Amino acid sequence: AGPHRASAMSIAVRVDTTAHTLTFKDITIPCSIGKGGACAADAKREGDGCTPLGIWPIRGALIRRGRVNLQRAPLIPWRWTRDNDGWSDGVDDPAYNRPVLLPHRYSHERLQREDAAYDIVIVLGHNDAPPVRGMGSAIFWHIWVPGEGGSPKPTEGCVGIAREKMDSILPMLEPGMAMEIF
Repeated sequence: AGPHRASAMSIAVRVDTTAHTLTFKDITIPCSIGKGGACAADAKREGDGCTPLGIWPIRGALIRRGRVNLQRAPLIPWRWTRDNDGWSDGVDDPAYNRPVLLPHRYSHERLQREDAAYDIVIVLGHNDAPPVRGMGSAIFWHIWVPGEGGSPKPTEGCVGIAREKMDSILPMLEPGMAMEIF
């Protein structure tokens, strides 16, 4: 879905890329965005580190077993990640911006990382219906990674929040919700 096809979706999450805040229901919390700042969705390019502006449906969650203990199953579609799960970011890959199994001959991200960033991944519907090669892949809402001094590192174009905040928001996400990045 493009950034303006939100009629059937409920904008439940708002990300202010200037203030670096994420608002869900009545809470506003700090968030990290791409190291390249924010950009218009049609200007997004693979590897630019830019977080795409627009309204993106929440597609589902990918959760790492052993690092996340669920009190109850999420309401949105979800599954446990496996060691051989990846996500294609290879612009020449026919599976561009899609989940892939590893090993994979094209460029990809591993979904089970050493750091905690992808312990909980909320997949956003950016450039996925259908994917256009080179227009950005793996735009997720995930856990931020602390940098020097404990402040969050910028992402590669995703939205990141603190783990404890993700733990509290995940059970409240519902099918049909969307994230607005502005």
